[in-house]
Amino acid sequence: MAAKREKIHFESVEELLGAPITKEGASEIKIEQIFPFENHPFKVLDDDRMTELVDSIKLNGVLSPVIVRPDDEGTYEMISGHRRMHAAKLAGLTTIPAIVKEMTNDEAVVLMVDANIQREEILPSERAFSLKMKMDAMNRQGQRTDLTLGREVPKWSHEEIGEEAGISGRQVKRYIRLTELVPDLLDLVDEKKLGMMLAVDISFFDKEIQHWLYEYIKDNGFLKPVQVEALKNAPNIENVTQYTMIQLLNEALPEKKTCGKVSLSEKKLDKYFPPHFSAAQREKVIIGLLEEWKEKKDLEG
Repeated sequence: MAAKREKIHFESVEELLGAPITKEGASEIKIEQIFPFENHPFKVLDDDRMTELVDSIKLNGVLSPVIVRPDDEGTYEMISGHRRMHAAKLAGLTTIPAIVKEMTNDEAVVLMVDANIQREEILPSERAFSLKMKMDAMNRQGQRTDLTLGREVPKWSHEEIGEEAGISGRQVKRYIRLTELVPDLLDLVDEKKLGMMLAVDISFFDKEIQHWLYEYIKDNGFLKPVQVEALKNAPNIENVTQYTMIQLLNEALPEKKTCGKVSLSEKKLDKYFPPHFSAAQREKVIIGLLEEWKEKKDLEG
């Protein structure tokens, strides 16, 4: 029977560094000596928020130090502060205040994620990869502790990771599934052109089918849940071709409703025609009027 796990406690940024993050404890480090965190999941965009940050740094400097760790080459790896460093470069600075801290790879991952994941604006792809990186790091840390204690300890659950991130365990699972999407589809999620739940369903298809689905969305401008459901339930999905997939997706769409039948009662028509007009004469007049109306509409536009 597996032993009950004692939770691995990862310190807050302040606890990990041994002091509050202030400029007093920072050193000025050349920006050219600092390199991005490996597989850093958070995008550094030259958007309006970056412009505001650059303007602020030009006026006030970098108020909050970045956090780095030394490497074996005499340079540093950025842990927290990629956006500030990019803005400092754009502002013309050559150095940046930084707190240097020795830490393990897993401690660095957790600190990097925790320092960024609470930002006001975070893309689904950023949250997806950061949660996966953190969960992997926490479980690796747990495995090392297991070896030290000489007993088996359960892995961290999605619920535990979600609790720290302020979301449910189910949401954590969904976000981590997004990391299985091909980049083009993940971009659509970030751009809000592909819904979260539909994207999660698509993530279970192999990469070739995902590429075909992206092309379908690009060509048609949509992909409906009913289409993905039909593809999931298709027999011999492993043998599907792009052509048969498109056929299946199109057949899954509900048929377009045709215009309802228009009927005019004789009582209504009597208001507009002389009593002696036959049905054929009435039809001829109606068709003539409709043709005139159509020509007029065509000329208008």
